[in-house]
Amino acid sequence: MKRAVITGCTGQDGSYLAEFLLAKGYEVHAFKRRSSSLNTERIDHLYRDLHEPAPRFIPHFADLADGSSLATLLHDIRPDEIYNLAAQSHVKVSFEIPEYTADVVGTGTLRLLEAVRRSGVKCRFYQASSSEMFGSTPPPQNEFSPFHPRSPYACSKVFAHGITVNYRESYGLHASCGILFNHESPRRGETFVTRKITRAVARIKHGVQPKLYLGNLDAQRDWGYAPDYVNAMWLMLQQDSPDDYVIGTGESHTVREFVELAFERADLDWREYVAIDPHYFRPAEVNALRADPAKARRVLGWEPTVTFSKLVQIMVDADLKDIGQRVAGGLESRTLAARV
Repeated sequence: MKRAVITGCTGQDGSYLAEFLLAKGYEVHAFKRRSSSLNTERIDHLYRDLHEPAPRFIPHFADLADGSSLATLLHDIRPDEIYNLAAQSHVKVSFEIPEYTADVVGTGTLRLLEAVRRSGVKCRFYQASSSEMFGSTPPPQNEFSPFHPRSPYACSKVFAHGITVNYRESYGLHASCGILFNHESPRRGETFVTRKITRAVARIKHGVQPKLYLGNLDAQRDWGYAPDYVNAMWLMLQQDSPDDYVIGTGESHTVREFVELAFERADLDWREYVAIDPHYFRPAEVNALRADPAKARRVLGWEPTVTFSKLVQIMVDADLKDIGQRVAGGLESRTLAARV
């Protein structure tokens, strides 16, 4: 039985990756930060009582800000594969807490790599790099495109990407970086623009939210379906040699297009409900991201399975169902959109 460690297991990607690996027969060790509020709803269905025989999903408290805990856990677990997905991943928030973002995203990756090196664990390492690293570099972007980050989050990801490549070349680690373009699902956090839109559509449809406030509607992104992307992560670590891969659909769409399709799915006219709020504009905007995933297709045999329009449909339908159930149960009340 292969043994994998996933940092950031309570997030969208971590939860899908845990399901994916468990289905393949792995023993999965989930690293998560301690919090006074419960934040495990995406992985609660994976838990089994640890007193039962041979549980294969095992949670651990760990933090990328604490190198000693990482080293101790890796020494004890001895994983075959490590997937580093943990991050402060909200671009807009990174402008407000840049030092924390840099510490967790950038230095945190270094701490994890050092824990691997010093523990002597022989494993394969996946680093979650980001299309935000390309920033203002014109699309399409591939593995040879220069990085021009436009946020503290993106700058931190550039360091994490670079230090992973450095450890691969310096110490012979089987370490690969997936430069993933935007990938979404019904498990996406509600403060990310796609889920903020689909959640608002559902609340407006059910009469519990009057307006949706957004920023730059002209920003273009390459949006795919998150479960497709965790498959790409796994494929990278099954290769004989480590390498870096751009993962995306090869198509870009504006935030406005996403809004139009989402409201259309609920038979609503988006122009009646959407307003622009300067609060949501970034100090430095990333205007256009679009992947050139030719290498991933050629080497990994990876292809996206969900189209842009189908992705919007999946997310809107899931939120319409969830909000409808919450309204029926008295759990949703009329409220303005949260300013986050």
